[in-house]
Amino acid sequence: MKNIFKIGMVSLGVLAATSCSNDFVEREFKQSVIQSDLTTVQEIQSFVRGAYVSMRSSTYYGRDYLAYGEIRSDEMFSNGGSGYYNTVRQYTMLSSDAYARDTYNQIYTMVGKTNIVINTDINKITGTSADVAKAEYYQGQAYALRAQGFFDLLKLYGQQYTGGTLGVVIPTKYDPKALVGRSTIAQTETQIENDFNKALAMMTARVANDTPSNKTELSINALKVLMARFYLYKGDYPKVRSLTNDVIGKYSVVARDLYQPSFDFTLRGAAPNAIWELEVGTDSSLSTSSYNQIMSYNGYKNLVVNPVAVTKYASNDIRKGLFISDGTYTYLSYQTRGKYLNRTGADNIKMIRYEEVLLNGAEAELNGGDPAKALSYYKQILANRLGPITVGSVVTSVQDQLNAITSVSLATIKLERSKELIGEGFRQWDQLRWGDTSFKPTAVNINKLAFPIPRSETDITGTPVVSNPGYDN
Repeated sequence: MKNIFKIGMVSLGVLAATSCSNDFVEREFKQSVIQSDLTTVQEIQSFVRGAYVSMRSSTYYGRDYLAYGEIRSDEMFSNGGSGYYNTVRQYTMLSSDAYARDTYNQIYTMVGKTNIVINTDINKITGTSADVAKAEYYQGQAYALRAQGFFDLLKLYGQQYTGGTLGVVIPTKYDPKALVGRSTIAQTETQIENDFNKALAMMTARVANDTPSNKTELSINALKVLMARFYLYKGDYPKVRSLTNDVIGKYSVVARDLYQPSFDFTLRGAAPNAIWELEVGTDSSLSTSSYNQIMSYNGYKNLVVNPVAVTKYASNDIRKGLFISDGTYTYLSYQTRGKYLNRTGADNIKMIRYEEVLLNGAEAELNGGDPAKALSYYKQILANRLGPITVGSVVTSVQDQLNAITSVSLATIKLERSKELIGEGFRQWDQLRWGDTSFKPTAVNINKLAFPIPRSETDITGTPVVSNPGYDN
């Protein structure tokens, strides 16, 4: 783990981040500040925002992590366009693979920033009591972001889907000299849960600083959805139901006529279904390294839609209009149609939409809860996606279509989840937690579902970090 912390030291020692208007502006700190407690609420906020900056990188949520969730799935795939993601799609990654290395480094850099905030002694914060309270709130945010980072690492590098027992390295302090080994899956999950619970306790205790109307900052509502995702992965449906109930009714499903505009750059952070987005903006746009460039017909044309996925949509479903085919491939991003449309990569990165909350809740209700609630959640989405059906002179209204649906099955909710969230990085992780590895070629060893631990990590002298089986380190 020492190598990662050194990488983190370079990043952390020279910058954190704060925001200005719709863009992020980088701010320098002296290294002496990095090595000691932060002392002002402004420094605390800047390091938390620096963690957001790390998350929006093209090697994390700005592109690659979302792409990994779709490339290895049954709804999208990489065609190798412009040479991107060949080793990922072909399951031919080596321990020196750049995708495995760069995402690993980026997530641990983010974790390093949160650890500086988490291990700051709040009693040393100068300023008013209100400043101290705000610092505590942001320290809670840091716990939440660290939990999410560990969860993302576990999904990508852990052995929970390959039959092994190892999770990932879970550093809880920023120490550039540390040599830390991998925790077990159970230990990693416990740390994630503890961090999420600590975040919820701290942010709730300082709820006066919570601003859910600011969609580009993690709120208590957003935190609860992240926690629900984690508990879905664990199969803890009672907790998913409880967390979902706390968020239901605080947002709304985006209306049918606003569905496409809700993915446009102009509506970033303002859509009624937006709960949390990573702000990018024009000054910090990801340009040719953006997710748009990977997906778009007007870009690298790399990440494309499985034609079978398009057949899942009814003809009166507004979502069917997201797709366009050139006769060879089907795309989810084309000029003014689809998702992630901004050619400069300035789009906000949609981390949580309200539709996901309803789908999480419906799945949990159908696993030991109230099927009527699941049906209600399902219909809320359909009411804003379907249009009238006209056959000859007979018109069937949307309401009549909804009235005809009297129950919903788990299979239907899984299908709806695929249709609503396509392209947003969920599908591989959903299939894996459902025990579905059908997307994996039969000739590929199950061990290759986990990314390799980078050689730059396992080759450090004295490191206790061990590789994943099936790789060359």
